[in-house]
Amino acid sequence: MEPNPTHSASPEVIKDHFVHHLNRVYYGKKYLYKHLPDLNELSSFKKLKQGLQEVWEDVGKQVKRIQKIYDLLDAQPAPENCVPIIAVFKDAFEPQEYEVETCLLNDIDIILYLQLLEHINITSYRMLKILAGTLGHAEVEQLLLESLDESSDNDKLFVMIADEYVERGIKSIS
Repeated sequence: MEPNPTHSASPEVIKDHFVHHLNRVYYGKKYLYKHLPDLNELSSFKKLKQGLQEVWEDVGKQVKRIQKIYDLLDAQPAPENCVPIIAVFKDAFEPQEYEVETCLLNDIDIILYLQLLEHINITSYRMLKILAGTLGHAEVEQLLLESLDESSDNDKLFVMIADEYVERGIKSIS
């Protein structure tokens, strides 16, 4: 579908929309940064613990980048209705009580939710980067690209952890 000129928006409207979505990412990241150490405590696989530590460090950098973006845009963070994103985060932090192989299954859940969260981050950063480009904010675009790259790398990390851990864990059960 070709862009329709009647569907255009002023730069101020685009900026407001950008900040709205940035708020959702920001508060989701702050929640994740606060609670990832708890999730790390729940995990049992050493490489998963190391991966969670790496994600926690990356999330801290991303929160700082987002704060810099607010400064660059002369905007203030405002709590948004982030219930769907926070719900995904919270669900990851509530281990299930499985009847057998609880550690393996809880670790699988952690891996699944972390990958789900990274996919949300990847999509959010990609769209925000596009919007920043339309607004002519090259520095904001660069900061978002750095966060996008980290999220993509973290997703790949958890794919590797899942491949190794799940395969080995399931084989040991068989």
